[in-house]
Amino acid sequence: MSRIGKAPIALPTGVSVSVSDKNVVTVKGPKGELSQQVDSAITVKEEDGNIVVTRPTEQKRHKALHGLYRSLLNNMVVGVTEGYKTTQELVGVGYRATSTGNTLELALGYSHPIVIVLPQEVKVTTTAEKGKNPTVTLESIDKQLIGQVAAKIRSLRKPEPYKGKGVKFAGEVLRRKAGKSAKK
Repeated sequence: MSRIGKAPIALPTGVSVSVSDKNVVTVKGPKGELSQQVDSAITVKEEDGNIVVTRPTEQKRHKALHGLYRSLLNNMVVGVTEGYKTTQELVGVGYRATSTGNTLELALGYSHPIVIVLPQEVKVTTTAEKGKNPTVTLESIDKQLIGQVAAKIRSLRKPEPYKGKGVKFAGEVLRRKAGKSAKK
């Protein structure tokens, strides 16, 4: 039995959940509103201030979907109450980041600047302090969307293993390699 799927999701105050006829679950909270289409085999109910996710059988597919949709719904509840935040560092000489509105401009050692137009749901802030690496901070209520945007930014210049130059997540530990040894 899915251990994740069995656990009910506690609804904080100020959060409301509605399930439509077509199994679309909508979660509204102080930070916004999120919707998720749920597979027709999985049932979602609100009972005593909790969201309960149940499955019809013990088939492998139903077990997998049970845990999946429980996790997705929990991420939605956390998103509309607290929100999600990721921070990335730009490690390298001359690497810069500037943001205006929902546009992020990056200088990552290429011959041209990279301009990314972010979705409306994602808010971006950049900081550049002297003596520290420039940072890009993303905030959103949608965990999947913020992860996708962060992965796209990272893919523009992945950290390389010798000097560690590139875009990395804050607190990420990179596996470093030794360079060439000197000739005797």
